[in-house]
Amino acid sequence: KKNKNGGNPMTGIEAVVLYAGLFVVLFLGLKLNAGRVRASEKVNFGEGTSDPMRQAMRVQGNAVEDVPITLLGLYGLAAMSAPVMLIHILGAGFLVFRLAHAFALGSGAGSGAGRIVGTLGTLVVMLVTGGACIWFALT
Repeated sequence: KKNKNGGNPMTGIEAVVLYAGLFVVLFLGLKLNAGRVRASEKVNFGEGTSDPMRQAMRVQGNAVEDVPITLLGLYGLAAMSAPVMLIHILGAGFLVFRLAHAFALGSGAGSGAGRIVGTLGTLVVMLVTGGACIWFALT
């Protein structure tokens, strides 16, 4: 991408903002799905006794647990002038793994390959992001 500063490549901050925007869209999709399930299951508050509602809430909750802190880590990497390609690899990988997890868990495949790949991939991205933050802060 050429930025507004005369054709320079994307900065680290711009890369993080791109992934933040993509995750906002993902969060909106998860929120709309939870609302759809809530309406179809006639659950006004919490999860009631509805397994589909509990499942939709867990899919959304899993994203809420992992995404904010990882985006903060990506922002930290950008602030420390980490390579933009590293931010893209971690950000894109994280998005793919979170989508795999959400689709697998949301489809009822609770212990299927998509959920396992999504979970393990998420853990690897979070570990690498945290390790890279520590590395760039100390070197």
